Amino acid sequence: ANYGRTNRTTCAHWISDVHTSNIHCLSRCNARKRCYVPAMNTVFSDPCAWTYKYLDVHYVCVDTKRYFSCDGGSVPLSCDWGYIKVITANYGRTDHTTCSTGRSLHQLSNVDCFQETSVHVICDGRKSCSVPAVNSVFSDPCVGTHKYLDVSYLCLPFSKSITHHSQIEVGKMFLKVSFAHQGCIYFVAVKL
Repeated sequence: ANYGRTNRTTCAHWISDVHTSNIHCLSRCNARKRCYVPAMNTVFSDPCAWTYKYLDVHYVCVDTKRYFSCDGGSVPLSCDWGYIKVITANYGRTDHTTCSTGRSLHQLSNVDCFQETSVHVICDGRKSCSVPAVNSVFSDPCVGTHKYLDVSYLCLPFSKSITHHSQIEVGKMFLKVSFAHQGCIYFVAVKL
């Protein structure tokens, strides 16, 4: 996504050249089901003073997998191909119905219970992992509330390259080292 100006023609039909001069302004919105970003200086500050700005967003929709586990269980994440990339994870409660069987209304009433988790640190880049939904892993964000772990993730493809050079270039991608042993580095190249 870009907020600012990347060319002199978009949204330029009624403004002068002085207002289309700065073309180096950038902001991003990633990994969400929906995203509302007003094209306003109050959101992005004013990256290019005296420049008429617009918001230009290019995006790709990808299918995610979503799993949850009630308090005391565990969430198994796996990819038949590629590696795990966690999109969102919450240990808490955001509705009245998930994991509600046999629970009192008092245990289900707090639906504003969030503990953003570090599931991505545990699972990102792996082929599979299992995360227990317990207070000892995530602490207790809302005492007395029956919680669950809710994780959305996607599977991204591995890229492999063998080189005798000390540098690997992957174009418009970035590298994430998966693991290394005996002088060999295994990495994932992810498209931006």
